[in-house]
Amino acid sequence: MNPPPLSDDELFPENESGAIVDHDFAQSLVRQRIQRTLVITETAFLASTAALIWLINFYFPVGPLLRIFFPIPIALVYLRWHRRAAWMAAIVSALLLSVLMGPPRSLQYLIPHGIMGVVFGGCWRKQQSWGVSIFWGGILGTVGFFFQVALISLLLGENLWIYFNQQVTSFIDWALVQLNILLVLDLWMVQGVALLLVLMQSTVYALIVHIVAWMLLDRLGNPIPDPPPWLQAILEEPAD
Repeated sequence: MNPPPLSDDELFPENESGAIVDHDFAQSLVRQRIQRTLVITETAFLASTAALIWLINFYFPVGPLLRIFFPIPIALVYLRWHRRAAWMAAIVSALLLSVLMGPPRSLQYLIPHGIMGVVFGGCWRKQQSWGVSIFWGGILGTVGFFFQVALISLLLGENLWIYFNQQVTSFIDWALVQLNILLVLDLWMVQGVALLLVLMQSTVYALIVHIVAWMLLDRLGNPIPDPPPWLQAILEEPAD
């Protein structure tokens, strides 16, 4: 999208005495206006992309494939245009989804995926290690899971956390039977295992997002920090 043409007054502004400002200053003003246009255009495009990915995954679910890309457009905005643009992209995505699908669905995207994109983008731009960004991704994913459980429970009028605990209890019973261990399950044990499973799932999700972003964003000219050497050796291992 080309920026609108500038008038002579904008190209060659005058100071208080009426003298024309030098050519270098005028060119600087032109570059600043073009950059602002690029920031707005790219932020709007990537925010729409993030909302579209969420929309497609909701109506045409293809397993966990599209879920991997939920935070990546927002993180890309941060890599290109810093923190303010990334927050604007996350908010615009949520507002767009609010119009298309309603406020509950938009909140489910914003928490945690929109915020996770901002956090990932900030960590990657600061060249922080994968351990730091994955740690925060696991925390945000866990918080987002409980937020979504609370939101859906409120909308349905049923406590989904109880149902989730029942599934965890069944899993623990099955594991104990396979290990030939006799153990009476307490509530705190079930709650602890449930929290651990959610945290593990969120951490694995953050790791997969990092791997996909590492392979994708480098091709787009916005590379992220390299993975740990042991993981990089696995990812770069040539196929037989």
